[in-house]
Amino acid sequence: MEQEFHYAPFRVEAGKVREFALALGLQNPVYFDRQAALDAGYRDIPAPPTYTTVIDFWNERDFYQLFSQWGLDPNDMLHGEQSFEYGEDIISGDVITAKAVLTDQFDKKDKRFYQFETTYRNQNCEVVRIGRATLIERREQHGAEIAEHS
Repeated sequence: MEQEFHYAPFRVEAGKVREFALALGLQNPVYFDRQAALDAGYRDIPAPPTYTTVIDFWNERDFYQLFSQWGLDPNDMLHGEQSFEYGEDIISGDVITAKAVLTDQFDKKDKRFYQFETTYRNQNCEVVRIGRATLIERREQHGAEIAEHS
């Protein structure tokens, strides 16, 4: 299995940041008003902490292409754990690149677990986020096969 996936560079747009903030029910004016963001010390409208989800799913090379490249069926996948490490702020106008790396995979009962880490960098190569996630492949149809290898 290919162990790296590179997302396409993604330009952060203020309108998409506002839509995401609305969808989350956020009310902080820094996500909606450039002047409020500037007054708060940002260089433009900042993205909410979990904005990398937008980068993953609305990218020219998206999360579903990661599944395809890694030979995974999204219909058999469950989302397990998710954590973020925060670096620099993601700001409207930034261009974010991201690389996902499969860090571990293992079988447990009738499921296969995939752990991966995605590092997001801005146009200055500064780390803005590191996302760590576990995907769980439901493999009931392959349970006996996996049990043999446990």
